[in-house]
Amino acid sequence: MSAPDDAAPRRSRPVRAPGAGPADPPSRPDVDSAILRALLTQSPLGLQVLDSDLRVMRINTAGPGLRGLLNEEVLGRPAREVAPGLVDDALEQMMRDVLDTGVPVLDMEHTGRPPADPDHEHTYSVSLVRLQDASGVLGLMVASTDVSERRRARAGLDLLLDAGTRIGTTLDVMTTCGELARAVVPDLADIAVVDVLDDVLLGQAPPPGPVSAVAPLRRAAFESIEGALASVAYRVGELNLTYPRSFRDCLTSLRPRLVQRLEIDSEWGAADPRRAELIRRTRAHSLVVVPLTARGVVLGLASFYRTVPAEPFDEDSLALATEVCARAAVCIDNARRYTRERSAALILQSSLLPQTLPLQSAVEVVHRHVSATAAGDWYDVIPLSGGRVALAVGHVPGSGMHTAAAMGRLRTAINTLAAQDLAPDELLAALDDLVTGPADGGAPTSGTHPTGEQAVGATCVYAVYDPISRRCTLASAGHPAPVIAWPDREAYVPDLPVGPPLGSGRPPYRTTEVELPEGSIIALFTRNLITPESGPPDGLTWLRGALSVRHPTLHDTCDAVIRARPPASADEDVVLVLARTCTLDPDHVASWTLPNDPSVVSTARARSSSQLDAWGLPELDYTTQLVVSELVTNAIRYATGPIELRLIRDRTLICEVTDGSSTAPHLRHADLADEGGRGLFLIAQLTRRWGTRFADRGKTIWAEQALS
Repeated sequence: MSAPDDAAPRRSRPVRAPGAGPADPPSRPDVDSAILRALLTQSPLGLQVLDSDLRVMRINTAGPGLRGLLNEEVLGRPAREVAPGLVDDALEQMMRDVLDTGVPVLDMEHTGRPPADPDHEHTYSVSLVRLQDASGVLGLMVASTDVSERRRARAGLDLLLDAGTRIGTTLDVMTTCGELARAVVPDLADIAVVDVLDDVLLGQAPPPGPVSAVAPLRRAAFESIEGALASVAYRVGELNLTYPRSFRDCLTSLRPRLVQRLEIDSEWGAADPRRAELIRRTRAHSLVVVPLTARGVVLGLASFYRTVPAEPFDEDSLALATEVCARAAVCIDNARRYTRERSAALILQSSLLPQTLPLQSAVEVVHRHVSATAAGDWYDVIPLSGGRVALAVGHVPGSGMHTAAAMGRLRTAINTLAAQDLAPDELLAALDDLVTGPADGGAPTSGTHPTGEQAVGATCVYAVYDPISRRCTLASAGHPAPVIAWPDREAYVPDLPVGPPLGSGRPPYRTTEVELPEGSIIALFTRNLITPESGPPDGLTWLRGALSVRHPTLHDTCDAVIRARPPASADEDVVLVLARTCTLDPDHVASWTLPNDPSVVSTARARSSSQLDAWGLPELDYTTQLVVSELVTNAIRYATGPIELRLIRDRTLICEVTDGSSTAPHLRHADLADEGGRGLFLIAQLTRRWGTRFADRGKTIWAEQALS
């Protein structure tokens, strides 16, 4: 295939004299000859004409990839010999198919190494057209255009788009670093390594600007092409204290580094021998190091390697790697800031939850708190008067510091309301008032988070158990009902009306009372323990089954429930409280019903003194007689109807006087000249604590003394 013979005579174009008429138009053969000459000698378009045996008949030596070739070097030779790096088996078979069928192939991308640049791969847009006339098939025309730059630009854009969807799917630093490494291998690099500053994993970060060249880096991610490595230089999570100069320069200058020809010299071997050995083993020959910075803060370094036979990195590769790392750094910084916020919220939550459970004899309690992301779950065990105990589990929606603070406020409010001995439904109603706030909205405590706003939608279940009557009273505000397991029967869910969540505007809450034999287990939990897919009523089937199985200890039962929870809830925050009921033996309780008559005061003192002797507590006799005298006298003076006196020997000695009046006593500070008014003041000074609880009719005044 040769250009037109330059020695052939050419027909010169006549020169038109000034002012003469229009020249004659060129003839069609002249135009055809000019077009052919331009295509085969001057056009930047690659054009080759092959015969039916795929031998070269004509060629544009000025076309891409063939510059420098002479016609006499290629005419008559098979196309595969002329361009062995371009014409492969697939392209040759396609050429023969076009010759056989006559169906052209247009704008097909083909990659290879052209004769003019055998060391680098190029991408061409190739079109194949069969040549024929009336006599038959003459051959094949091959037209090509070098689209390498266009393809690289498109591949870079595709890589950026893909990285944008693959990086930052979670708010975990290590996971995000792994997504960055996987996004660039193998499209940009054969090996990708991501190292972050050690403090970044803890949610901290250095001040904006460069960092020290000796700052410790921890391996966060590693990715390589399949089969490139048998082992890694540093395991994920391992700390690296020394690294080569190019890495240190990135930390101090915050500029990416391109090392097209990577050579492992003595400086590499001394600074980082393990990495140097990895580079030798994988035959990595080109390196790009990019600092991971976001909002001016250095987070770490990303290093990318190319191994044999891949081409070295160039400036375009450096720009692409820098852009990918810039986008990834923002995601890593978001994960870091989330880690810091989450850690602070969980620390606050932990400080607001019970550090130790209080001593009490009503129930044996075991709890588990699995905290992953949120900070709004809480639980409480609150000793009440009369040897009773309150159990509470709740959840504030959301996460972060404000959620933890709202949880702390609710828990404090519950403890305060429980100290007033409110019934469960009354306590939840008062708690709802606190969350709802004043009727006129009030003034917010801050411009961003009004009082109670963060706690709106919170849920809570509250239970009070009396070890003397063995009765448990429950109420719920939007929270799942507890599961109860008797010692000799399958666990069940009590018929508990679940009221609306807190903050819905003073809704009515209802209570349910159940009588429990000794050794029953009350299970209170947050909703995440039962996932939506296994929600009530079927969702509690597995929980009832787990609680129905008897284990040696309550701790074993609690662990069995946590292990048996559905996989969908394995990564959720969960609070589980198991309370095994106990009872007070009758010989620990003494009660008497007395008439409303002043003469019974001495009788009450005598009976209480006799009971203390029976219990072996004579040292408490004097104080107890004073308490009994004062409480019985007040009941006779201000109430009507019979009076009940009860002594309870538990962890403390409890003295209770119940009457039919709903008037609460008030502690007074009597003057020196007053003849009375010092009774409750003396009781408050001589006992550990005292208080009043109200029933549907009447009240009970109680006082506790510590046992010696």
